[in-house]
Amino acid sequence: MGLPMDDVVMIQKGKRSDEPYVITVNCPDKTDLGCDICHIILDFGLYITKGDVSTDEIWCYVILWVVPHSSSSIVRWVNLKERLLSVCPSCSVSFYLNEPSPCPASSPVYLLTFCSRDRRGLLHDVTQVLCELELTIQRVKVTTTLDDHVLDIFFITDHSELLHTKERQNETYKQLHVVLGQSCSCELQLAGPQYDNLQCISSLYPSVSEELFRCELSDNVFRTQALSPDMTQLKKASVTIDNSLSPGHTLVQICCVDHKGFLYDIMRTLKDCNIQIAYGRFSSVNKGLRELDLFIRQKDGKKIVDPDKRDALCSRLKVEMLHPLRVIITNRGTDTELLVANPVELDGKGRPRVFYDVTLALKTLGICIFSAEIGRHCTSDREWEFYRFLLDEDCRFDMSSMVGRNQIVDKVRRTLMGW
Repeated sequence: MGLPMDDVVMIQKGKRSDEPYVITVNCPDKTDLGCDICHIILDFGLYITKGDVSTDEIWCYVILWVVPHSSSSIVRWVNLKERLLSVCPSCSVSFYLNEPSPCPASSPVYLLTFCSRDRRGLLHDVTQVLCELELTIQRVKVTTTLDDHVLDIFFITDHSELLHTKERQNETYKQLHVVLGQSCSCELQLAGPQYDNLQCISSLYPSVSEELFRCELSDNVFRTQALSPDMTQLKKASVTIDNSLSPGHTLVQICCVDHKGFLYDIMRTLKDCNIQIAYGRFSSVNKGLRELDLFIRQKDGKKIVDPDKRDALCSRLKVEMLHPLRVIITNRGTDTELLVANPVELDGKGRPRVFYDVTLALKTLGICIFSAEIGRHCTSDREWEFYRFLLDEDCRFDMSSMVGRNQIVDKVRRTLMGW
């Protein structure tokens, strides 16, 4: 018994070329299913234009309208359906008998290394190939040599779990050689304990760490660092809570400037706060703003009536929807370093496509990346993923001036937010 798998996830193309695709998920409910779905959609480079979510805590129904972020993006819709199916609970009788679902085994990590002649935008071109192949970058170590060659070391996982096959490896080599050239040397192998030291990165200065990972933002930092296109829209951001409209649920109403991953950021925050969603409506953009209505309750099944808990949730949501990523430029000795950080989900998943977007922004600006690293940092209340890029100062920006640095930071932020 159970729902046919073809009906669990359905993806329908719009009737016209300018209409969005419609993704429908109809399956047994599970904790944080909404966050998992939004994570996958963001990972495929898709933008959610509107959506509806409803559940009775036994069965869940999700419908989302999505479009590619870029007209040139390659979306493998069949693969997207398979990925969405992978996070949906089983529709068999065992679900109703409350039998625990088997925990998925972690994907093996592979080591991809290549050496080639350096050029502007090379790192982004390689990252784009890996994203299109659905290979997730877990860690990276990029170094440019004095003779203008680049040595890149990527730790990657494969969502299709086929990277051990010759066919999948040859496909990866073929796509990489398109952007690197046939003379480039590439090697792909299973990463073992002997490569653990390659994942270690140098620590951040305490002052830089404090600025990048601070939980509470001062008004000045909040306004200068908030990822908003202008101050007018920033002031319109609001989160309100109402307990009078439902006997069993708390209504949360959110209004904020739109950005890429907006719904994911909300779902991730509620997941971190152990909040369950019974119903949600995600409206289309109106004058640059998003409106989201959510009927929620705590994990114990009760409404959020405690004033302190309500205030804490409102404050957390507002920070996360205005400031989901941290972007700063600092000095690393005599060099200039760009740092980007984002919170990690409780189950260890980082935000999708951050490395892709940052390298795209730097390529657009014509800035070469001398070295790049990805690391993790733990604070008292959460784990962060951070990206550090040592920038080549031979470019049109004066990196010694605040104006030049602000221009770089602004471009990186806007690319991350999809503006």
